[in-house]
Amino acid sequence: MTFSIVACDLSEPAWGVAVASKFPAVGAVVPWAQAGAGAIATQSYANTSFGPRGLSLLAQGWSAAGVLERLLAEDEGRELRQVGIVDVQGNAVTFTGKECFAWAGGRTGPGYAIQGNILRGAEVVEAMERAFLETRGDLPHRLYAALLAGDRAGGDRRGRQSAAIYVVKPHGGYGGFLDRWIDYRVDDDPDPVLRLGHLLELHELYFGKSDPAERVPLEGEPLIALQRLLQAQKLYAGPLHGRLDEATAAALRTFLGNENFEERSSVEEGWIDRPVLEYLLRHFPTT
Repeated sequence: MTFSIVACDLSEPAWGVAVASKFPAVGAVVPWAQAGAGAIATQSYANTSFGPRGLSLLAQGWSAAGVLERLLAEDEGRELRQVGIVDVQGNAVTFTGKECFAWAGGRTGPGYAIQGNILRGAEVVEAMERAFLETRGDLPHRLYAALLAGDRAGGDRRGRQSAAIYVVKPHGGYGGFLDRWIDYRVDDDPDPVLRLGHLLELHELYFGKSDPAERVPLEGEPLIALQRLLQAQKLYAGPLHGRLDEATAAALRTFLGNENFEERSSVEEGWIDRPVLEYLLRHFPTT
């Protein structure tokens, strides 16, 4: 009733899981990951203890294969389970019990394990593998590309309901205090994988690194467009002159602060990131 990919990017380093299912809140059950240890997907009558127990063993230096053997040996319901594991060195294993509902199976390669049950067919995991290997970019983007490919290849044959992506890397969380880099869930939606993609786009918009080459000066036509937006938001009552005067600057600080874009702009230095500018002009009508 679920398809997932567990993978790593040792150059980052990062480990993560992307998953979708005709099951509510699949992100609360299947994905588990710990920076410097590895990642695990536990599904098909999921034994959720595989997550914390498996990560504990991985953190102690156990291999993916060793952890899988240990977890299954202690589980009387092993033939109903499906598991994917990637360890700290990128070794990957997948397991599908003999009693999992068809179509069920998986594929592995260096740094990734893909598995699914109650699927339209083997083409689902095959599409996921191709997309993961062919997509360029960071681990979250490659995981999502694989999940979307599996979904569009047929996915869970019962339909769609939820999806999630969970990725960790050392100091990858907000402010660098935690390792939780990406943690998004769509718990109940008619097209959850597509909605998950929208959330990842927002994550990049809000938390992506500011590229100096993409910075737009707060002057001229771009600023006139923002002044028009600020007027519509009742934050600015001055003329549309395209100059960053005191009234415009004060209104911009308030607006950008309200929208949480302080890290993608600087009123003091007179710039805003182009993706943020384009997003604001699309999402805040001025007429």
